[in-house]
Parts: sequence; structure tokens; C-alpha cells
Amino acid sequence: MSFQLYKPHPWHGIPIGENCPNSITAYIEMVPTDNVKYEIDKVTGYRKVDRPQKFSNIVPALYGFIPQTYCGEKVRDFSEIKSGKSVLRGDGDPLDICVITEKNITSGDIILEAIPIGGFRMIDKDEADDKIIAVLKQDEIYGHIKEVKDCPANLIDRLKHYFLTYKNMPGQENKAVEITHTYGSKEAHEVILRSITDYKTKFKDYLEKGV
Repeated sequence: MSFQLYKPHPWHGIPIGENCPNSITAYIEMVPTDNVKYEIDKVTGYRKVDRPQKFSNIVPALYGFIPQTYCGEKVRDFSEIKSGKSVLRGDGDPLDICVITEKNITSGDIILEAIPIGGFRMIDKDEADDKIIAVLKQDEIYGHIKEVKDCPANLIDRLKHYFLTYKNMPGQENKAVEITHTYGSKEAHEVILRSITDYKTKFKDYLEKGV
């Protein structure tokens, strides 16, 4: 019998998966029923309350991040090339992911295996803030989908609307957040690989020491 004595940090201690980027591990912070925004505390690894959701919008898919990734210079550079816009930096967080499933998963703080099918090239206050779109592996309804273009269009529109409006006050148009386009699995794989490189650069000293 093999097991870990201590719980690994969700960002740094969970393997991304041997078949990355075709299949990846995702850590889920939030589910569609949450009316509080949860996120990982970067120091402790515990899921914390970031803030209560101010309005009625809820995330329309499982939402979290890909372990051992970081949005830094490589992600920023790719975002700038593909968008044709000036992007100052990556957002300094692990790479975000939305996982589509027909199952009613009611609690976050879980890991799952997901298949990346595309993403949103999102720029938030001049920072690269890509959102990878994936399907739950072996999902009965969505598990066969390989490309974001094959997803129901209204589902992708709902995801896009959430990210463009979830920070807004009533009646306010948030011009600081922009999604330049939706991309397919090939670009999603490139973003993931670049975020892994950024992670290894950012945490090089710790990785070499085995911390």
C-alpha cells in the first residue's frame, strides 16, 4: 500500500498528468451552485473565501486551475502574438480552466481528469488571463468532444458572458476585460505548455532544491 502522509499543495504538489497536454489534471475551486467565490490560498494551499458573489451571475461550469502552471512571460508573449494587442504581463496565477460536464458536481476542492478542447484569449487590465475550456474525461454527454467548435454554441456564449461580466457593478460595462477570440485545442495545448515553462522558470530555485 502506497500513500502520502501529508496532503500536497494543490498548485505545487499535484502532478499535471502523464498525457499532458492531451489530458490533464484540473483542481476545481468552484462549481455552478456556488454563490461565494472561492480560490486557493497560495501560501497554505487551502481553499478560501475570496468574496461573496455580489450579483446573481454564477460560473456555468466547473472552474479551477491546472497544477504546476503559471501565467508568465511565455503566456504573455503568445497572447500578444495571437491577439495583436499590447499585453504587459501574465496575470501571475496558475492557468485557469473551465471543465464542462453533464454531471451535477456539488462541491469544489477536488481533482479530476479533463480533456482540453479550446480556450478564451482573455486580457484583463493588460494582463494575459487565458481560460482553458475542457470536458470531463469519459463524460457521457460531452466526453467525446475534441474541439470547442463542436460544443453547443450557447454554452460557450454563457461561459464568455460570465467572464466578461462577473466583476461588473449593475449597469456597468467592464471595458478592462476583453476576450479577443475563442481558440481550439491546438492553441490550448500551446498555452498549457507555455504555462508549464513559465512555472518552471518562476519556481526554478524551489524545484532544484526539491522544496
